[in-house]
Amino acid sequence: MSPSPSPSPADLAHPAAIAGGEVDENGVLAVEPGPARTLLVWDAPNMDMSLGSLLGARPTSAFRPRFDAVGRWLLGLAGPEGVAEATVFTNVVPGSTEIVRPWVEALRNVGFAVFAKPKTTEDSDVDDDMLAHIQARHAEGDLAHVVVASGDGRAFREPLEALVEQGIRVTVIGFREYAAFAVASEVVAFLDLEEIEGVFREPLPRVSLDTLPAGGAWLQPLRSLRSLLER
Repeated sequence: MSPSPSPSPADLAHPAAIAGGEVDENGVLAVEPGPARTLLVWDAPNMDMSLGSLLGARPTSAFRPRFDAVGRWLLGLAGPEGVAEATVFTNVVPGSTEIVRPWVEALRNVGFAVFAKPKTTEDSDVDDDMLAHIQARHAEGDLAHVVVASGDGRAFREPLEALVEQGIRVTVIGFREYAAFAVASEVVAFLDLEEIEGVFREPLPRVSLDTLPAGGAWLQPLRSLRSLLER
């Protein structure tokens, strides 16, 4: 048997040679995918707006989601052999830094990565940033499950359906009242945020046309009547 040819200096310099991987004839590194990744992308502006609309007022601490509970749920979804990545995307309005900082630090201490972007114009939202992050993880080859916390069907419906067509599992979490695109979807799974154990300290006071009590109920205005004078 003839001896194996010695590797060339170019082969030795390639990361694949160091890692024990293989390089094809074009010098392209063949990378083995890592453990299956479950990625959570939390659309903070949309979720905050939906929760405020649901409550008819600014949420108090009793009705704010507990991200430690969301994190435990995500870990269970990923399983012991999988990788769970939790991310929150948010805008920061100029002058609100001191108000937002404790919330951001609390998220980071729980284990969430936070992408923060200044809200300087109507177009400086984080939709494109969330989609870009999902695509970047997909390109790495180990993305198995995408979880999106948002009711924004305009931004997410088509991209998420495209991921399903490529074999990626997709779940939307949010509020059924404001995530119609996912509730009605035949390919994207939906889970109401309140169904995740421990996310809310108190049951949400949810009253909608679908859940009216026999004696009727008041549906509070979503904005002040005086806002009519500001238009």
